[in-house]
Amino acid sequence: MSQELVMEAEALMPTDWGKFRMIAFKSDVSDYDPELAMVHPEMNSNETVTMRIHSECITGDLFHSRRCDCGAQLDAAMKRVAKEKGMLIYLRQEGRGIGIINKLKAYNKQDEGLDTIEANEALGLEVDGRSYERVIQILQYLGVSKINLLTNNPEKIAAFDEGPVKLEQRLSLEIAATLTNAGYLQTKKDSMGHLLELK
Repeated sequence: MSQELVMEAEALMPTDWGKFRMIAFKSDVSDYDPELAMVHPEMNSNETVTMRIHSECITGDLFHSRRCDCGAQLDAAMKRVAKEKGMLIYLRQEGRGIGIINKLKAYNKQDEGLDTIEANEALGLEVDGRSYERVIQILQYLGVSKINLLTNNPEKIAAFDEGPVKLEQRLSLEIAATLTNAGYLQTKKDSMGHLLELK
């Protein structure tokens, strides 16, 4: 079990998607990389909340890397939660938990012909070491008990099995594949069970 999170700071944040309350929760890793919640100011925690769990992807979210669909997913999710007065939880789990340095090393392995899973295994790393326990803590702090979840990842869906927060509905969040990320998405579908159509 991860340590209990503590809300450390909050501020109103004007963004390209509208205004959000950015709330920082102290992580069990360090004070430097808190978990973040982007909450619409008009979110009603007594109703079913549209939300996204997004794991940090410096390469995709910040630098718009085309190796993955993370940045495009973040943008699409923020648009959706802004429209539906929901929220996004941003977890500091770079590279499915391996960190940015190992992620860059894994990219080099991928350039040698390995897929994302094989690259991690070749480096002696977990395929996906992420945890979603902190999400439940954040939702409980915000008084949210029912959600519609924007995800294609069955592990995120399973995180709400028999827990205090009820998953009412899974909402697809699929981004069209490109030449540079088609293999990455195919691996997520075929080897990790992600709920993708890949038309």
